[in-house]
Amino acid sequence: MNKLPTLPLAVGISLTLAGLTRAEVLKFGLIADTQWPATLSQTVTVKDANGVVLKAASGKDSTVKVNVNADSLSGYRNPKTVAVDILRQVDKEFIAKGAKFVIAVGDITDDGAVTGMDVRATWAQELYNAGIGFFPLRGNHEDEQVGANTREFLRVFPQTRDGIQNKMPLDAFNWTDSATLHPALPGTAPAPFSVGSGFTSPNAAMSGLSYAFNAGNATFVLLDQFRPADTTVHNAIDSQLVWIDTTLAKRPAGNHAFVLGHKGLITENHADNLFGNDPSQDSSGTNRFIRSLAKNGVHYYLGGHDHIFNRSLVATTNDSTVQVQDIILGSDSYKFYTPVAKSVDSTYDLPAFGRLRQTQLAQELYTINYFIVTVDGPHVTVECWGAPSGQVGGGITSVPDLTGKWTLRERFGYSLNGKEFVVKQGEAFSVVTDSALGTKASILGGTNTDLVRDYSKRAVVKQIGTGWSEASGAASAQLTLWGLQGIGSEQTPAYALSMSYDTTKASLSDLKAGKVGLARRGVDGWSNATSQNFGGTATFALRAWKNTDTLGTWGIDTLAHTAWAVLNRAGDLAVASFGTVTGIFSPAAHPHESALLNGRTLQLPARFAGLNTSVEVLGLDGRTVSNQRTTNGKVDLGALRGHLYLVRCQAAGTSSLVQKIALAR
Repeated sequence: MNKLPTLPLAVGISLTLAGLTRAEVLKFGLIADTQWPATLSQTVTVKDANGVVLKAASGKDSTVKVNVNADSLSGYRNPKTVAVDILRQVDKEFIAKGAKFVIAVGDITDDGAVTGMDVRATWAQELYNAGIGFFPLRGNHEDEQVGANTREFLRVFPQTRDGIQNKMPLDAFNWTDSATLHPALPGTAPAPFSVGSGFTSPNAAMSGLSYAFNAGNATFVLLDQFRPADTTVHNAIDSQLVWIDTTLAKRPAGNHAFVLGHKGLITENHADNLFGNDPSQDSSGTNRFIRSLAKNGVHYYLGGHDHIFNRSLVATTNDSTVQVQDIILGSDSYKFYTPVAKSVDSTYDLPAFGRLRQTQLAQELYTINYFIVTVDGPHVTVECWGAPSGQVGGGITSVPDLTGKWTLRERFGYSLNGKEFVVKQGEAFSVVTDSALGTKASILGGTNTDLVRDYSKRAVVKQIGTGWSEASGAASAQLTLWGLQGIGSEQTPAYALSMSYDTTKASLSDLKAGKVGLARRGVDGWSNATSQNFGGTATFALRAWKNTDTLGTWGIDTLAHTAWAVLNRAGDLAVASFGTVTGIFSPAAHPHESALLNGRTLQLPARFAGLNTSVEVLGLDGRTVSNQRTTNGKVDLGALRGHLYLVRCQAAGTSSLVQKIALAR
């Protein structure tokens, strides 16, 4: 087991737990390469002038390979080397999930031509129409020497310099060849709107290519490693390192930071990376970059290029304790690559530095992916959603209908007020212990029993994160656990979790009667955590935990003032009464009232009129997706749609309202 070093906060930032104020929840989306080929080689039969198939000497049909228009093979739904048919289906998901903006990490076209740039910009219009911002990067497929394509990138995406969305020039609109695929024209869309603030770039030549901005309580640094317009500079990250470090160090207090680029630090199919043709090159620049991210509390560097979903910890070349998580987003293009059998890390880093630098956390091949990142105060949760591509390696020639095929592949995250632990296969989870807000949590027992290996046969480890929140109505603070589960399932290896409770918030009689215990939070509030296990039998014990306790056993240790349970599911956990909704539901006071839903507007009962009312909306997983205040008794639910939600309304001088609502798509 290796415990990760605690990442320091940015230089000049001094925070305590009490100082981590809860900002409005921010959701943003991530999309990878959206390429489609101009031509594809196809085998066709040879016919004579009368349409009769000619025969070869072997007696078989005579065939020949020809290059055909790749867009024609997909029903003219992916024009000018842009995977429009994929990105449109992904954009629908971003809209449905309430993203505030979307970041594309490069290779937004396959040929990098001006017309392709225009097509990609055209199909960002559906996001703008929904009030969602779009922030692209260039990839190596947009990297060119003349400068015309770079100038077009800056012309059709002016928001990379000031954040103002929906300002694409009308002469750049470029439709697909399919009459059924046209986004709404700008005249029917919202007026230009702003997303983000404080935009900067490293220098005039890189203005709008590499850029940084703030949104919510997060800072975003987007890196273009390619030629500045009209020059011949390659891999231009070294010249940006001072700007990167300064931007991260001087970001607002309490801000998370996300750094993104096109190429990763160490990838699985490609050897080329952010700093050169393989990860052993430019070790000085690489080390400065990773050290800057680690020093400034950056947990994630995110990129694309490899067309494989992969997460790993990547260390500097000379210090294995200084590292950052390198997240490679899965493909949104026609390409679905296979990793090399011998890892890139083994091929290049081992001979160059005498050791490996990469620790594998997750990998999934041949899926179409998108990502939703939720920044909720000090917490960050990343969801990887995927759908089958129908292809094992190579490329697809048409895009499958992805409706109803998206599934949550993985959920991971971290918190500014928590810790992170790396637990290898076969190691005990008991190293995981943390405390905050008057509550201590410890994993008492359980082992990482996973046997997963990546394509290169490396063992995949678990990075377990903890985070803390106040839990109204509970007898402890709320603990969030990330990283125990693997890809494709919420189920974790069995583990025994213990949490302390406040004796003034739970009566001894209720504790002994099993009315209070370790609870997991869902859309209906707290319920016995063991009831959400995968299998096992719920069994109560009024005693301390024993290492012979099986899955589903739970109990109260009144001497240690702790609640414990043997679980195989993570999430949001606290010591609480079962069946309550964080202690704020008062149905007896107003048993027959309800809020009314009129389109996207929620009308609260009359007793809330004129009161400064907090209206919190929770998703099916119990996480806050919207938190607003109103004094007129009305709330606009905006982009939320297509889900069942729980609404909680609170105002001074009157009892609270808790109600489920369903929003149409």
